[in-house]
Amino acid sequence: MSLISEIRWGRVGTAVCVAAMGLAAAMTGTAQAAVPGQAAPHHPAASHKIVMHQRGAHASPRTPLSDLAWGGGPVEHNTKVYLVFWGSQWKSDANGVQSYLTNFFAGLGNGSERWSNVMDQYTDSSGNASSGSPVLGGTWVDSASAAPSSASAAQISAEANRGASHFGVSGVNADVFVVSPSGTSPDNFPNAGFCAWHDWNGTVAYTNMPYVLDAGSGCGANSVQNSLDGFSIVGGHEYAEAETDPQAGNGWLDSSGEENGDLCAWQGLTALSTSAGRFAVQPTWSNAVGGCATSA
Repeated sequence: MSLISEIRWGRVGTAVCVAAMGLAAAMTGTAQAAVPGQAAPHHPAASHKIVMHQRGAHASPRTPLSDLAWGGGPVEHNTKVYLVFWGSQWKSDANGVQSYLTNFFAGLGNGSERWSNVMDQYTDSSGNASSGSPVLGGTWVDSASAAPSSASAAQISAEANRGASHFGVSGVNADVFVVSPSGTSPDNFPNAGFCAWHDWNGTVAYTNMPYVLDAGSGCGANSVQNSLDGFSIVGGHEYAEAETDPQAGNGWLDSSGEENGDLCAWQGLTALSTSAGRFAVQPTWSNAVGGCATSA
């Protein structure tokens, strides 16, 4: 079973470009089963990555093999996103990415928007998934040294743990976003064909969040409002999947192993109004309506 969820180049509806298919086949062969409470093995599997969008293509609804079903693992009952802006490179932020991502997550879960409520229908043995109020738990610029130019998956996991230690958090409700600066290639972004992925390392749920603007429209730039659209589309995708499948493989998935964000990637993009502004988002899968939804 896959250990992570990503957004990869090539899938539009049910179509996947040949290069991405070859990459996924090669990487899926290295996948190992996740063991709750233990660090996930690396290199991460590819089958849940959110693919980069094909330029000029129009996304069509995917047909899931089934509605999402519970795999026995936890959901997040009080989701808190912690943004770690990795590296001294973030001392300069000409495009305003820190502010954009901070405001996006600050505007979620506070009652003024219904997009994040779609996830509330999914449960585990102790209750329903639920976002925090607000979702944003904190931000930190880890500027002690430069982020690696080509961080490995293991280095990204280690940075997530540094962030967790900085904030004093652990467990499935803590979702640490490791946001890399422009010009870096965390886990071979963008050449590996993904925009972001999430995983579980035994301490926290975490997301590898590259500087998606470097991939342009392939990761959502100017899809809805402006050049920063991809940060909220991709970031929202991973947040939604972490809330319903924080251990990346034993939460809510369809029978092919796809998560709620995967089934609706790059279709129905819209601007979500929150108390902190308007941000581009995608819908997520809702068992309640049997399709993709942007509100509940």
